[in-house]
Order: sequence, then C-alpha cells, then structure tokens
Amino acid sequence: MQNNFLTQLIERQALKDLVDTFSNLADEKRVAEQMALFTEDALVNTYIGGQLFAEAKGKAEIEHVFSSYLAQFHSVYHLNGQHTVTFTSETTAEAINYCAVKLVGEQDGKQVLLDHSVRYQDSYVKQDGKWLIAKRIANFMISESREIG
Repeated sequence: MQNNFLTQLIERQALKDLVDTFSNLADEKRVAEQMALFTEDALVNTYIGGQLFAEAKGKAEIEHVFSSYLAQFHSVYHLNGQHTVTFTSETTAEAINYCAVKLVGEQDGKQVLLDHSVRYQDSYVKQDGKWLIAKRIANFMISESREIG
C-alpha cells in the first residue's frame, strides 16, 4: 500500500511539473518548445467568456494558434494554482488546473494589461515514461483589460 501511495505522489509531481513547465515556456514565448509537452494528436479548445475562441488539433495547429496569440504581447506571466488530478489508469489522468494569466501589449501607443483567470481541464497520457497533454480545454472565466503606467 505504501509503495502505491509513493508512486502516486511521484506521478502527481510529474504532472504538476508538466503544467508548470508549460507556463514557464509560455512566459518566455517559447511556443515551439511547448509542443514537446503535447501528444502528436493533442486537442486544445479555448473558450473566452463561454464562447469558443480557438480550436486546434495536432502540434502544428496548436503551435500556430499559441504563437499568433502571444505575438500580440511583449510581456507574458502565468501563475498556476490548484492542480487536482484523478488517475484513470496507470497511463492516463484527468486534472483541473487554475491559472492567472497576465499579458501586456501596446494598444494605441499605450501599455495595456489583459488579465485572465483561467480554468484548464486537462487529459494526460503517459507515453514512453513521460506525461504529455492529450487534451486541454482552456476556459478563460474572467477577463479584464486596463491601461497600465
């Protein structure tokens, strides 16, 4: 029983590291490197205000959508919060992950902060001993835009 508990703790940490690495790479706009965190046929659906904003299937589409979106901003910041994991098998898991996303860009000569509160619903698959994101539903639940100094 103890060995199973320890294994599950190790796997939970590996999944948390996966999510945190995704955010760290996003902050540096290293989108091509983020693609190593997804399965080949991964699906990412992004909702803003309850409306489908973007849908991407496969690494090439996901990279294009992420790169196009982040190109609008010169500063990107993610802060991950809760990460609740449910293992569905030894090689699959589901999770809910909360994230605060702050994006700064220039608009009409002014610096504008776009502040999002995001809830990710993730599906993970363990392939070749490594956890990957197979599906991510990003729900941008609260969004605020304001001019900053």
